[in-house]
Amino acid sequence: MLFTQRSNEILKSGGKKQIEFTAYCYVTKQSISDFKHGKSFPTLETLFNFRKFFDCSSDYLLGLTDSDKN
Repeated sequence: MLFTQRSNEILKSGGKKQIEFTAYCYVTKQSISDFKHGKSFPTLETLFNFRKFFDCSSDYLLGLTDSDKN
C-alpha cells in the first residue's frame, strides 16, 4: 500500500488540480478515487504519466526508494 500512501501525498502537495491530472493521464475521476483508496493501481502507462505530471520518481511511488526525485 506504499503506492497509495505516496501517491496521495503527491496529489495533495503537487499544487495541481485533479482535473488537470485526469486529463493529462487520460483517466477518470473514479480511477483517481480508486488509486487514492487502494482499490486499484495504475497501468504502467498511467504510472509513467503520473511521474511525468508530478515530476517524481516511479521508484519512489512504488516504494523502491525514499527519494521522490528522478
